[in-house]
Amino acid sequence: MATPLTGVQHLEGVAVLPNRVSKVESSNGGAFNGSSQLESPILIFSFFHKAIRNELDALHRSAMAFATGDGDRSELRPLSERYHFIRSMYRHHSNAEDEVIFPALDIRVKNVAQTYSLEHKGESNLFDHLFELLNSSTHNDESFPRELASCTGALHTSVSQHLAKEEEQVFPLLIEKFSLEEQASLVWQFLCSIPVNMMAEFLPWLSTSISPEESQDLRKYLSKIVPEETLLQKVIYTWMEGRSSANTVENGVDHSQVRCSPSPLTHQIGKVKCACESTGTGKRKYSECIIDVSDTTGTHPIDEILLWHNAIKKELNEIAVETRKIQLSGDFTNLSAFNERLQFIAEVCIFHSIAEDRVIFPAVDAELSFFQEHAEEESQFNDFRCLIERIQGEGATSNSEVEFYSKLCSHADHIMETIQRHFKNEEVQVLPLARKHFSIKRQRELLYQSLCMMPLKLIERVLPWLVGSLTEDEAKMFLKNMQLAAPATDSALVTLFCGWACKARNYGLCLSSSALGCCRAQTFADIEENIVQPSCGCASTSSARDCFLLTGSDSQRSVKRNTTELHKNGDVPETLENESIQKQCCSPRSCCVPALGVNTNNLGLSSLSTAKSLRSLSIASSAPSLNSSLFIWETDSSPCDVGSTERPIDTIFKFHKAIRKDLEYLDVESGKLNEGDETTIHQFSGRFRLLWGLYRAHSNAEDDIVFPALESKETLHNVSHSYMLDHKQEEKLFEDISCVLSELSSLHEAMQKSHMSENLDEINMGSSDAKDSDNIRKYNELATKLQGMCKSIRVTLDQHIFREELELWPLFGKYFTVEEQDKIVGRIIGTTGAEVLQSMLPWVTSALTEDEQNKMMDTWKQATKNTMFNEWLNECLKESPVPVSPTETSECSTSQRGADYQESLDLNDQMFKPGWKDIFRMNQNELESEIRKVYRDSTLDPRRKAYLVQNLMTSRWIAAQQKLPKALSGDSSNKEIEGRSPSFRDPEKQVLGCEHYKRNCKVRAACCGKLFTCRFCHDNVSDHSMDRKATLEMMCMVCLTIQPVGPVCMSPSCNGLSMAKYYCNICKFFDDERNVYHCPYCNICRVGQGLGIDYFHCMKCNCCLGIKSTSHKCLEKGLEMNCPICCDDLFTSSATVRALPCGHYMHSACFQAYTCSHYTCPICSKSLGDMAVYFGMLDALLATEELPEEYRSRYQDVLCNDCDRKGTSRFHWLYHKCGFCGSYNTRVIKTEATNSSCS
Repeated sequence: MATPLTGVQHLEGVAVLPNRVSKVESSNGGAFNGSSQLESPILIFSFFHKAIRNELDALHRSAMAFATGDGDRSELRPLSERYHFIRSMYRHHSNAEDEVIFPALDIRVKNVAQTYSLEHKGESNLFDHLFELLNSSTHNDESFPRELASCTGALHTSVSQHLAKEEEQVFPLLIEKFSLEEQASLVWQFLCSIPVNMMAEFLPWLSTSISPEESQDLRKYLSKIVPEETLLQKVIYTWMEGRSSANTVENGVDHSQVRCSPSPLTHQIGKVKCACESTGTGKRKYSECIIDVSDTTGTHPIDEILLWHNAIKKELNEIAVETRKIQLSGDFTNLSAFNERLQFIAEVCIFHSIAEDRVIFPAVDAELSFFQEHAEEESQFNDFRCLIERIQGEGATSNSEVEFYSKLCSHADHIMETIQRHFKNEEVQVLPLARKHFSIKRQRELLYQSLCMMPLKLIERVLPWLVGSLTEDEAKMFLKNMQLAAPATDSALVTLFCGWACKARNYGLCLSSSALGCCRAQTFADIEENIVQPSCGCASTSSARDCFLLTGSDSQRSVKRNTTELHKNGDVPETLENESIQKQCCSPRSCCVPALGVNTNNLGLSSLSTAKSLRSLSIASSAPSLNSSLFIWETDSSPCDVGSTERPIDTIFKFHKAIRKDLEYLDVESGKLNEGDETTIHQFSGRFRLLWGLYRAHSNAEDDIVFPALESKETLHNVSHSYMLDHKQEEKLFEDISCVLSELSSLHEAMQKSHMSENLDEINMGSSDAKDSDNIRKYNELATKLQGMCKSIRVTLDQHIFREELELWPLFGKYFTVEEQDKIVGRIIGTTGAEVLQSMLPWVTSALTEDEQNKMMDTWKQATKNTMFNEWLNECLKESPVPVSPTETSECSTSQRGADYQESLDLNDQMFKPGWKDIFRMNQNELESEIRKVYRDSTLDPRRKAYLVQNLMTSRWIAAQQKLPKALSGDSSNKEIEGRSPSFRDPEKQVLGCEHYKRNCKVRAACCGKLFTCRFCHDNVSDHSMDRKATLEMMCMVCLTIQPVGPVCMSPSCNGLSMAKYYCNICKFFDDERNVYHCPYCNICRVGQGLGIDYFHCMKCNCCLGIKSTSHKCLEKGLEMNCPICCDDLFTSSATVRALPCGHYMHSACFQAYTCSHYTCPICSKSLGDMAVYFGMLDALLATEELPEEYRSRYQDVLCNDCDRKGTSRFHWLYHKCGFCGSYNTRVIKTEATNSSCS
């Protein structure tokens, strides 16, 4: 069994792995060293992770306090607000990873990122479930606080495990596969993919969620990540400090680099001067500049929505025209550019819709909604894009051309029609209300907030596109409204927006507002106090070099970052560079604001994932699927293909159904543990330990067999690593639940022993002393914690199973043949011991339909067709299984007892009512528990109690006597049985047994009725063999009592004396010295620790082999034969058997004697080992020999026993070398006189 993962923190009701990168300087378990940590920009995510963990931990503690305390309902509102905040932050964090980090990683390391994107979806569903609970009408229910704590704990566990896995697997890969510059670029793209309004909240929250030292480290990382553009750095650091501290940031950053030379259109209106021509103090000038001097024009800023509508309709109309051109030309070669254009307008429409849904409509009228129209448009865009991608993937053929043409045109027309109808309704219903009820200032604020719903990288593309569709007056008014609406702390951000908007005009022409004098990109250099302007707008050499914005619409300049030592002002030559910069920046057409340097074409995903995140946040739906190359497997293998035909590997996934059923039971029943019912605790404990043992066997089989098989395929490398990490984390969760469950059971038992009460509910209602109250409080806390942990394990395993079935299941049908799948299934079954199978089969089949049961058993029988599995299965079904000896290993006995509980207990019954069959299965502790129940039952009179207790104490003997055949019972009582005396393995030390085995009993042979210590003792003195499986009776050699065969003596005088350390109920075999296991496929007992531990059963050879002998040569039923040397049966032999390289077998002792004079297999004549040294000696010997003249030209045809090929060899009376493999293990098949083709 797998060793539990160590070093895990245990919190209230939730198990969380420790932070892999708690500080950037700390090591990550050897994954990456300290020097790389100090340099790797990607490790800034460790701060994000820590902040998320801290917030979730605090929320869970608050929920636990709410559940175990007074449960004041007034605490829900602030708690709900914190839930909303962390959901928003984490979802944008996840979507930025899906959009930027994972696609980049997937290009260089395949099969890693998809699993983490799937986990993001699962975590999104957990948040949705949490908010369904918070928004439900069950707040007044007694179970609501506990359910809230459970959901919070499950969310905390799931997210913490996900983050820990990222730090263990993803971070080292990113550090290894990407240079420092590439890492900085990825993180910068990550930040630019988060909506602006969220970044303004995210960075301040992040800086306050970590320690001051870590906050300083965070700033160092940001200095490496943010491009060396003062304007961009001001935007980021303003967000970092929070808007209240923006002044501090402004004073700490030099903005002198952002200049703009006067443009012919940069003219003065009235008394307002262009900032580029003024030398006064900036802040006062700016405050004067932003006075709304044009509100008397009578225009309403909210009418800018019409500008958006017109631009979108214009773009869609051009797309429709382009579609017609494609139809007329029949040319699909340029579909990629067409698809990019469609993708862009889809992003614009979706973000515009989100801004309306989240900003404008709620402000105008809370009941006003166009959500259905927005969702329909999003769906139509998605269908259009999917059609284009399908055309690109399939290619247009003569048969499909007409269909593709018509679909393209139909989609384009339909989208255009829907958009126009929707926009018209908005303009009629919304705009008049906004004009009527909102002031000019409020209208501008709404428009600015709507713009900030987009991420920076999309705004950089959208503003030039929008302004480019406007007239000059409309563009100036647009910029003016944006400047007037933005708060003073957003000065750098608005400057950036204005510069990007100016990019749309001819050659980046600066747009001068009649009210403001010029665009903010020109005045930005003057808004700082006490900064004297140089004569030229680009005179700052250290900054103008980096800030110049290329005017080409398609060109992207490379962005410099401080990933190495930052250049000082004096470190860079200034002669020729300054001259060229001044020529560029001082031209009358340039508006000098920096670009982000983010190339949207290499991100793998567009901003659609961010848009969909916002959409799901607004309607609280599950996370939508991502349109990414990461999910190519989902399209390659459709669900119908997966389930259409039954495959051998499907047997593995049938276990998932049984796991889900038991997880649901644990989740539901854990809520009843606070009632303090002993039967409920007893049933819950048995069911939990059954699930734990079987899930451990299942996960070990995946880790040891299934996942290595997947990794062996070159195209599937790394696909299973994440799931192996899951298994480690889940094992720790089970271990934590086991500890809490044991503590709960011990506390409950202690409370009962001290006679505190008959029922915990009565105690809660009555009065009790301080100690009793403390125990009750502790019990309730443990029960609440256990309920949360059971919810966590259910959610974790459910998501793990779902991802396996979605990601890994289709791979088997695609990359593995049926024969390979059969081999995998056979290997899994071959490492599963008899005790586990006895528990597993009824557990799995109980969760399946009859048809599924039949299919599963057919698969098992097909995989085990060469074995004795059917015989073992029939014997198990014929007799009810008896539990193994208490002295056997705890894991086997635990899983066996758990299976008995599963089979005998009805989950709907609230009371355990044992019958004889159940009593026969009880161990001593369970029997004593039932006896205590009888004593505590006040409804029984003393005589009835005595009768029941006596019967319970003798129940094992009574049940055994009922099963004992009457004929044998009569014989044993009528005559003296031969051999009724003890025998000794070591007479001097009085060790009971015989020369073959050490044991405390004799068995009665069914054939002759005599008592023998073992079957070998019987066979040595009899003329017939003993069938040990037919044995029904044994004799304890301590008390000499003959009784039914079993693991312990039932005589009261022996007090449950164990007959041996190991007992097999099928073979009726006892052994008190060695490790022995029963193989269900050989259907006999063999020496060893067990299948899956040190042995596995080969289904083709039908024999147990060492666990490391996976590459042996298979020979069908190879062990079902006699030893070729001594002719004894190998299959049932107790002597050690050796496997030969050719696939045959012989006893090890026989092999040692035989190889003293032979080196070939006595059956197939192949060499028994590497004979290269011996054959080299023969080469040397033959080289010194000289044949007589008459034999030198003669050759012989030979057949090589090693390579099975025919060839020729020079004549020799003893040694003939194979010309192909060089072996001398050959035989002559024909003699030739001469042969010139000798090799």
